[in-house]
Amino acid sequence: MHNPDPGSSGNSPAADVPPAGIAPPSIPAAGAAHSLKAASLLPLIDASVLDELDDELAGSGLARRFARDYAAMWDTRLARLGTAVDSQDEASALDAVISLKISSAMVGGIRLAKLAEVLEALIRQGDFVQGQAMMAGVAHDGARTVSELQSTFILDQG
Repeated sequence: MHNPDPGSSGNSPAADVPPAGIAPPSIPAAGAAHSLKAASLLPLIDASVLDELDDELAGSGLARRFARDYAAMWDTRLARLGTAVDSQDEASALDAVISLKISSAMVGGIRLAKLAEVLEALIRQGDFVQGQAMMAGVAHDGARTVSELQSTFILDQG
């Protein structure tokens, strides 16, 4: 991911992405809407992420297996996140959303990773009303991400 220069205006979608290991800033309601719009402009999948992982693993098939496992776990991961957000269990919701953010980024699911980042900030603020409202979009884009992974990476690599 690209992080803007310290003097940049911060208007690009990449400007919303904090450096690795740093918690995202608080997102006011208008900022969440902006971040969601920025996320909707991202592609579902950045295929180069899994291609690069496959190259790093010397074509061992582990990247494909990781993508297959990610797809197989989608329903469980979504249910766990949805339950935690609905019950306003901050600790469980953070655990689930961070897992979703990281695993999505690792398989190249950049739109879903961005949505999870926005949801994480809302959970940290205790804004479970907006968090619950986001869940339909997370479910929709998550299902589309899994479908695209299955058709372009998992099944495409005989």
